[in-house]
Amino acid sequence: MTDKLIIVESPAKANTIKKFLGGNTKVVASMGHIRDLPKSKLGVDETTLEPQYINIRGKGDLIKSLKKDAKDAKKVYLATDPDREGEAIAWHLAHILDIKPEEACRITFNEITKDAVKNAIKEPRKIDMDLTDAQQARRVLDRIVGYKISPVLWKKVQKGLSAGRVQSVAVRLIVEREEEIENFKPEEYWNIYAKLKEPKSKKSFQAKLYGKNNEKIDIHSENEVNQILSDIEKAKYTVEEIKKGEKKRTPAPPFTTSTMQQEASRKLGFAIKKTMSVAQGLYEGVKIAEKGTVGLITYMRTDSTRISEEARRWAKDYIEKEYGAEYYENRYYKAKGDAQDAHEAIRPTYVELSPEKIKSSLTNDQYKLYKLIYNRFIASQMAGAIYDTVSVKILADKYNFRANGQTLKFKGFMTLYVETSDFEEKEEFEKIPELIEGQELKKEKIESKQSFTEPPPRYTEASLVKTLEEKGIGRPSTYSPTITTILARRYIEKIQKQLYPTELGKIVNKLLVENFPNILNVKFTAEMEEQFDKIADGKEEWKKVIKEFYGPFKTTVENVEKELEHVKLEYEVSDVPCEKCGRMMVIKYGKYGKFLACPGYPECQNAKPLVEIIDKPCPKCGGKVQIRKTKKRRNYYICENNPASCDYISWNKPGAEKKETTKRKTATKKKTTKKNKKDNK
Repeated sequence: MTDKLIIVESPAKANTIKKFLGGNTKVVASMGHIRDLPKSKLGVDETTLEPQYINIRGKGDLIKSLKKDAKDAKKVYLATDPDREGEAIAWHLAHILDIKPEEACRITFNEITKDAVKNAIKEPRKIDMDLTDAQQARRVLDRIVGYKISPVLWKKVQKGLSAGRVQSVAVRLIVEREEEIENFKPEEYWNIYAKLKEPKSKKSFQAKLYGKNNEKIDIHSENEVNQILSDIEKAKYTVEEIKKGEKKRTPAPPFTTSTMQQEASRKLGFAIKKTMSVAQGLYEGVKIAEKGTVGLITYMRTDSTRISEEARRWAKDYIEKEYGAEYYENRYYKAKGDAQDAHEAIRPTYVELSPEKIKSSLTNDQYKLYKLIYNRFIASQMAGAIYDTVSVKILADKYNFRANGQTLKFKGFMTLYVETSDFEEKEEFEKIPELIEGQELKKEKIESKQSFTEPPPRYTEASLVKTLEEKGIGRPSTYSPTITTILARRYIEKIQKQLYPTELGKIVNKLLVENFPNILNVKFTAEMEEQFDKIADGKEEWKKVIKEFYGPFKTTVENVEKELEHVKLEYEVSDVPCEKCGRMMVIKYGKYGKFLACPGYPECQNAKPLVEIIDKPCPKCGGKVQIRKTKKRRNYYICENNPASCDYISWNKPGAEKKETTKRKTATKKKTTKKNKKDNK
């Protein structure tokens, strides 16, 4: 008989914990969930809203083994992950193993270290039913929405489609962003720059036209540019005001799940799913030379930026030793209002295990992500970077020019880590020579620059996660599966990191938004997350929350089904006749994109692939060029005669013209295309 049985979710986690526990202790894995709602039906009693859980198919032998191990143990500890889902898994395990609800069997730890595990075993607690109920509420609500709305899509669009409370809102955001881009009308604007020289040092710098008579002006046409150039043709350029100062840049806080996903996408090119998979491995344990299996990071599903006092001391010692005392600054980061703050930010568990020291024990992906997490954590406790700044106002008759300069004086945290952004506005800073107020500057040349406003950028995985978090849609554990699902359903596709809605995604979104506006609503989805938080805090009863939603929702679904009963989706008619019945075939959208189908279905079931032809001829033989897709859904272009008589194939559309930039000095204009990047919010 064993003294202790500890059940965790994964074998990797089990192997890491085993090395900490001597004596007669056994550690086994449940391999994730062991009970869930059935796939074949709703699985929720529509009167009582009681979930009808069943043992997951294929886990019979595992359940028998767990029961035997539990029977042979004096004490069973359920050590599943320290979040709502982990709490629910522990509750299901307790049910399977006949552990009494009042028994102190639950242990949690934010990091898999010897001290954390042993301390958790010393302080077991009862299963937290508030956390469990919050997870049950999410699971039941998502099941009701998915299983009630999806059949509407099957009837009106095609079999196999799905809708979801969070995933459909994510698709809506991407579709609406695409509509913004398609409807965007660029506006022309101009900037005027003067290259000026300080006479004594003979050093040059650039100043930008800001206004006239100290009032800001916007320039929208070449005629306006010409008028201004005419006005200042003989103007004297005088230094009107000089302001010198100091600017401090502070480090970003340690990673939350969301910020880790965003930075790994930007800096490492990792998909969100890959980031979470690699992070899971780092958390559960990696075999390190001379140390054995070690959990390298704290729990990777968190929305907290808090770190323990012990970790703070580690960081202080490390920074002062590696960089010097002036590089350390004790920092506390305030959690967002809706952050659960159940555990710490994502950080390394052992500061002495630097990325370089253990690089040989890690895979390339593990090393990259671990280094990102490690450096971000250390930098978060470092002193800010300090810049010397100078701002100069220059007067040219009635026109006001400005020049801004900055010099890095103290690098601080930037020695180690600098946060990036998807769409950053880059400020232009000049190296400005020493100037004196009232002195006259020599004009070397004047340039004008034509630009056009640009539409908001398409979402990337990183910026979509940022938006979902900002709008309160989903939680750390849901971002990755949400994006994975909508990509798998072909509602969106990823091309060179950007997320595009597919035609199928647009059709599904239109049908859902028109018929279920209250469900496909950002505000509703965010409000439900707040309700789940209240359930987790013991402030709401979960069945009451679901009941208030279910009554009106059921009525809506029934009404929609009646309204759509006689509605037929209109499909685009092609110029290809059906070879079986003669009708003109229509363009439909399937799992793998567009295809041709006979409108006489189900009497005539003819269907075939749709070959898209572009409006440019093959540059080699003059034949027609087809658009095809790789397995990863990336477009490429191929001649219809390939490979028979032409070998043309390219990633780029033939005939695509590159934008040209022309430069003309002083009396002429410089026309370039300049991005007016907007914040992706």
